[in-house]
Amino acid sequence: MTLGAAILTGGASSRMGADKAALDWAGARAVDRAAALARAVGASVVVTVGGPDYGLPSVADEGGGPAAGVVAAGLALAARGCDRVLILAVDAPTIRPGDLAPLLAAPGVGAAYEGLHMPLVVDPAALPARAPGGALGRMLEAIGPARLPCPPDAALRLRGANTPAEREALLRDEDTRRRPQGPSSISSEGIQ
Repeated sequence: MTLGAAILTGGASSRMGADKAALDWAGARAVDRAAALARAVGASVVVTVGGPDYGLPSVADEGGGPAAGVVAAGLALAARGCDRVLILAVDAPTIRPGDLAPLLAAPGVGAAYEGLHMPLVVDPAALPARAPGGALGRMLEAIGPARLPCPPDAALRLRGANTPAEREALLRDEDTRRRPQGPSSISSEGIQ
């Protein structure tokens, strides 16, 4: 099985007020963090879909929204020999490899978490040849990926950030995770 990954970078980022893919997240652009995540879980090819050039191979989505982006990604990655596709939203750059493990291990046409459309793992052969009109949710209902329970400790990371307030919450969560915990966090200068 060959895994490819697509990072959806299209959209106006109007609620965020800035290009979500280019935002700095602990020293790296969101798009670069998503690409590193995809490689960490075994993606042999990583592309962006929609948006400007971020220095990665890109696929046009023809402005049809996330459903068109998923279809375009599936077609492009299948043409590159991928028979499994990981779809990531650029606005969720704090997802961890372990968050994706259940989706990647799911058999069948693919998997997503209950209540979320992305991240998504899908067999590109299950995607329609052309993006249907309408929402991504309707397309996923037609494809029928497994819907796995969302791990409570990962829900914030998996939902991502569409607004500055959501971004700040994710950055705080990331900072808390990186901060040493317990007795080992005491130094000569006090508690870290």
